[in-house]
Amino acid sequence: MAAPAPSPAVPPPRPASVPPAPDIAALTRGLVAGDEAAYRALHAAYFDRLLRYLLVVARGDEHAAREALQSAFVRVARHARPFAEESHLWSWLTVLARSALADQRRGRRRYLAFLDRFTRHSAAHESAVSTPQALDDSAEQLGPILDAELAGIPGEDRALLEWKYRENQSVRAIAQRLDSTEKAVESRLARLRARIKTSLLARLREPAP
Repeated sequence: MAAPAPSPAVPPPRPASVPPAPDIAALTRGLVAGDEAAYRALHAAYFDRLLRYLLVVARGDEHAAREALQSAFVRVARHARPFAEESHLWSWLTVLARSALADQRRGRRRYLAFLDRFTRHSAAHESAVSTPQALDDSAEQLGPILDAELAGIPGEDRALLEWKYRENQSVRAIAQRLDSTEKAVESRLARLRARIKTSLLARLREPAP
């Protein structure tokens, strides 16, 4: 009886293709020159790695990590510089990422303070305890409402509110900026506070859909 024909040799599986490491000097020179292809290459090479880094720094807060990551890449485009070593580029990227996350957190605190100044005498604020978590919960509810109210305020009045309550400028400084009197600025602020407070309370009393 004839022996069975040998099976054809099966070629070994090809290893998964791994994108080649970028030429750091050429890549960063392209960034400095404003080359969009260089920016796309950097994004492809470092997006996932930098996101993992930020997730650790942000203690697992994915939303904060992703926001900071987008801001970090914007900063890369604005402040690009040449590097010869990958380790130096990575160190610079992590500095930008941490800075973006820190700025985001500072902005969050300023926003909470902004809400606090508008709601400290309102029924909604009085019902909340004065802990950071309670203030965060209050911001989640009031933030979108306040944003909608501010969007409907004319530009100069909106700027006045932001100077006073977001940037915490003094009434005197605002009056000088507007070439007005402190009394006039106080009067405008009082009217705006009353308008926003009334609207906020009305919206908060609306039944949930």
